[in-house]
Amino acid sequence: MYVITNREILRNKTGLKQFGASVNSKGPNELRVAKVDRYGRGYKVTLLEDKLPQARAKELIEMHKLDLDQEAQHWISLEVAIDVTQRARKNNSHVLFFVHGFNNDINDVVKRAFYLQDQYGIEVIPFTWPANGGGAAGVISYKSDKRDARASTGALERTLKIMREHFVLINEGQQRKLLEQATKKHPDNLEAREILYSRLLEKECPFSFNAMFHSMGNYLLKQMLKSSICEGNDLTFDNVVLVAADTNNEEHKEWVDTIKFRKRLFITINEDDVALKASRAKFGSNQLARLGHYLRGLDSTSAHYINFTRASWVKKSHAYFEEPSEKNENVKAFFERAFKGEPAEEDLRFQSEGNWYEVS
Repeated sequence: MYVITNREILRNKTGLKQFGASVNSKGPNELRVAKVDRYGRGYKVTLLEDKLPQARAKELIEMHKLDLDQEAQHWISLEVAIDVTQRARKNNSHVLFFVHGFNNDINDVVKRAFYLQDQYGIEVIPFTWPANGGGAAGVISYKSDKRDARASTGALERTLKIMREHFVLINEGQQRKLLEQATKKHPDNLEAREILYSRLLEKECPFSFNAMFHSMGNYLLKQMLKSSICEGNDLTFDNVVLVAADTNNEEHKEWVDTIKFRKRLFITINEDDVALKASRAKFGSNQLARLGHYLRGLDSTSAHYINFTRASWVKKSHAYFEEPSEKNENVKAFFERAFKGEPAEEDLRFQSEGNWYEVS
């Protein structure tokens, strides 16, 4: 699994301890990529060098028919995107970009990312920001993470922009490869060439690219979208899933309706979410109702609202894509379809009076 981060990198440490609790010393927009593999009961972490050696870049550009200058400097993110794409095609799986929430250290993030990968049979790319609470507790910890979330919006934007550019390049390169195959087979027969090219495209193992923002990860997304120079909001994802959003319900339409997606935008709600109730209670009347636990004012014209409140086994869960999904097949079915670019609301009952779909 590849992990993208703007956390400080501690080179005198090993394993996951290399990921610090503060933003990168070079600035909050500085990105690093690490390869994390499960190793026994722990993890093996390989920090990847930023720059891609020119010989390797040339090899990748030629192999994948990429429309890039072979003499220019390229970055490790290109090779990572190619590897993720190849694995998804080979395994006939889908890709999920995952942004975590409040008070998650790197162990929490990696554990959850591997859980998502195993439970739903997908490739997961986590983006981790320094949400460790600043070593404090309660209100101070919460405020510290909100500051780190605001500081990390530029890093999230850069990540989304880079991923979008790479995946577009890779898909266009794959199309060129298939067209070359068809042309080589039928150099003098345009009709036969086009028919073969269409068949080759259909034969390609298709995969969708989706995103899940959990808890305060939604606040990070909201802050990014509010930026007047935001370049990270493009048609990158098929489905976007805002889970247990720790942002204001009030006026959420203003930023939610700016999110770009190819297929569906889902907002999940659990009125009994203990973490969001605690989040609201921390500031009393100053903290407005959270989007992820409030069933009023659901007025986005882009989003499908999904109500998990009465679903069996969900109870007070803040992460109902985990344990409740193991015990309630309806919960698992929703997230499985949402994470695979499918219309996950189709089998749910719609409650028109509240503008939500209900999971039982």
